[in-house]
Amino acid sequence: MALCHFHVGHIGRAGGQSAIASAAYRAGEELYSGYYGETNDFTRKGGVTYTEIMLPPNAPPEYKDRQTLWNAVEEVEKHKKAQLAYSFDIALQNEFTPEENLELARTFVQECLVDKGMIADLAIHEPDKGDDGIPNPHFHVMTTMRPLNPDGSWGSKQRREYVLDENGNRKKDENGNYIFNAVHTTDWHTPETLIWWRECWCKLNNELFERKGLDIRLDPRSYEERGIDQIPTIHEGPQVRQMEARGIPTEKGDKNRWIKATNNLIEKLKSKIQSILEWIKEQKTKLLQSKEPAPITPIDRIRQYYKQETRKSGNSPETDKLLKEMASSIRLMEENGIQTMDDLDRFVGELDSQVSGILTECREIDSQIRDLNTKIQLGETVVENKPVIDQMNEIHFKTRREKFAQTHREEINQYYSAKRTLKEKYKVPKITLSSWKKEKQQLRAKKTGLEEQCKPIRKKVDRLMKIRYQAYTVERAEERARDQQKVLSRKKTQNQSER
Repeated sequence: MALCHFHVGHIGRAGGQSAIASAAYRAGEELYSGYYGETNDFTRKGGVTYTEIMLPPNAPPEYKDRQTLWNAVEEVEKHKKAQLAYSFDIALQNEFTPEENLELARTFVQECLVDKGMIADLAIHEPDKGDDGIPNPHFHVMTTMRPLNPDGSWGSKQRREYVLDENGNRKKDENGNYIFNAVHTTDWHTPETLIWWRECWCKLNNELFERKGLDIRLDPRSYEERGIDQIPTIHEGPQVRQMEARGIPTEKGDKNRWIKATNNLIEKLKSKIQSILEWIKEQKTKLLQSKEPAPITPIDRIRQYYKQETRKSGNSPETDKLLKEMASSIRLMEENGIQTMDDLDRFVGELDSQVSGILTECREIDSQIRDLNTKIQLGETVVENKPVIDQMNEIHFKTRREKFAQTHREEINQYYSAKRTLKEKYKVPKITLSSWKKEKQQLRAKKTGLEEQCKPIRKKVDRLMKIRYQAYTVERAEERARDQQKVLSRKKTQNQSER
């Protein structure tokens, strides 16, 4: 089955990551890190079938060497929490040959990354089959985040854009400092670029599917955009999977377990509800075609079924059980005002709406937690770098101040970038880390409570599934009785004619 797994993340020191270690792992090589003074040896790692570093025209040719490239990146990024590289993790298709998958990966990297100015480190992995026996070919790409200047030197990730007043003059804050925004020098970080990357990858695959005459297509849209009633899981990555495999719970692992359990519960409920609605539709069609003056109601069917079953059981303990079940089914009908098939149709529609509402609430909670995680991360960046800003504001001599700003450029840019994002995107006037963390805990508790909301719905749906089966059983018995009556009538007619 075609798989559209396309994940883009960051490799950064804030997460305890190293560009050299990440590159060594993906390529299955031994690389030395000058920044940390250590060797990272992943030569025993299996499953790496192809590696290549692809350069734009203005890149120094020595960057074709993996160790040279990523040591240069580590050297130019001075901040202790600097982001070092973009990391792509993309699924390849089992419907294609290894050669076709390689050509697709190289085409995507060249046209969508390298041609846009990135240096790209490509590694194709074909690990052993998983427990399900399905091959998992995929490829990783590490790309530079800092653009190159025309002469091949490293450029800036961000530039200052000063805020101007109505006269076109630079505005100052209360401390007399010019107000500016840190603006990205490329569009590689934008959501629009991520969407474009996904669309390009799907387009390349779909063109090959078509050439091969396969009726398969990848869709770059999310579940919600496609109208699929599921919450998408989040990418875990090899480190999280290794920790989980050793029995160490992780936040990402816990989240995916909740998402999978919720999706499984919702899917089962939706499937059962759809089955009941289809049965109701069939029953209503039969009622329209029936010539009976008094249509049989759902409660009639329940009573007919249990009457039929209690005759079989006689006076055994099973009879008491059957009578209790019948009382439970009739009580469900009476408590919800179900007397006709139209009433039952309405009731099941309401259950379906409740399930959809829970799914919507799950999505909203998931989105709110994601936003809170981002706000907490940005808020911590502001708090951590605030002492640097305070120290700079205490320097009144211009030359010393400019020298300080140059030395601490990374911290200053991170501070203003995080503060601007909080203000403009999240409309946050004040950073309240403790309240955000508390709100996150409350949302997690609310998320856990959603399964409790599903329990009474699930109980009603399961009871309705039983009623559906019971009605079917009664109808089959009636059909058999009618067939037998027809046989007896034919025999009677035949005997009379023979006389």
